[in-house]
Amino acid sequence: MREFEETFATAEAAATQNRQSVSARERSPNEATKMAQVDTLLTPRFYTTDHAAIDAASVEPVRREWEGLMAEFEADNNDEHFTRPPDMASKVSELPPALYQEFNEFLISSITSEFSGCVLYAELKKKVKNKDMKDVFGYMARDESRHAGFINQWLKDFGVGVDLGFLTKAKKYTFFQPKFIFYATYLSEKIGYARYIAIYRQIEKHPEFRFHPIFLWFEKWCNDEFRHGEAFALIMRANPKLLEGRNLLWIRFFQLAVFATMFVRDHTRPEMHKALGLDPTAYDLRVFEITSEIAKQVFSVTLSWDHPDFLAGLRRLCVIQDEANAAKARGGVVGRLLQGVAAAKAAWVFGRLYLLPVKRAPLPSQIRMQPSW
Repeated sequence: MREFEETFATAEAAATQNRQSVSARERSPNEATKMAQVDTLLTPRFYTTDHAAIDAASVEPVRREWEGLMAEFEADNNDEHFTRPPDMASKVSELPPALYQEFNEFLISSITSEFSGCVLYAELKKKVKNKDMKDVFGYMARDESRHAGFINQWLKDFGVGVDLGFLTKAKKYTFFQPKFIFYATYLSEKIGYARYIAIYRQIEKHPEFRFHPIFLWFEKWCNDEFRHGEAFALIMRANPKLLEGRNLLWIRFFQLAVFATMFVRDHTRPEMHKALGLDPTAYDLRVFEITSEIAKQVFSVTLSWDHPDFLAGLRRLCVIQDEANAAKARGGVVGRLLQGVAAAKAAWVFGRLYLLPVKRAPLPSQIRMQPSW
């Protein structure tokens, strides 16, 4: 538990300190920390928002459901879950080089995402006075600190643990309006559930594909993600203007951004998916299906992820990403020009995907859902 307490303390400190870059003289980050620090379209970011607007949020229209959710958080049924058996030797992390590289990147991306949530939630808990918001963000910061600390334990088996203290100071923070925080974090938590449960079900059926012990924790882990998403669902349903009118355009945008990012990123990890016995395209489509079904609890519009042109567009984005990577590696003036061309192509494809028909359905009267996939 010490690892998780240290992770939470780091996030709490980040919520109160001035975020200034750390000079190389003060601390020299290892390669894993450098990877986590990089900001690209495919890597998780750190966010901050308007604390006063979050403080003003009300959940009175969904009070009964909210109190039930808070009772679940208070019960903390995953308190002892993220503990490795004492006899689990570090040699379990010995992997073939190509698989090691992709899996290492997966873990670093995952810890950055988890810790990003921890830092944001800890900051909100510190700065809001609204008891409902203070409670929920405190519970979620607690959970995310466990997740991040747990991943870091495994990374340290590789000798490449992420320096989370350095990351809080060195990584750039992006400001998002509260409604964007709600849309993005809701989708992040729910798609996180869908991703982890799809992998867990695969190794449940085919234990021979479990190339690393961390997958044994995925079921209860993803239930935390699901519960976090429920909190954002209740906040948004309690404030229906967030889900109406022009905001539907933003909702479509964030769904597409999350799906496209996941698809392109997953297709850069063929060895990892092969080791899991998964086809990355089939896996991503299954995750899109689960996430879209869940999102109907709060979004009256969801993407036509099963439209043939949708998959074709995502595959085109993968090709463009390869072109962008090659241009970056080339460097120089020509390389920068080619990166600009790739960015323009990606924006065009993204725009065409955005204009595809969407699925519409009325919001259900019962908001809460259970992780039943």
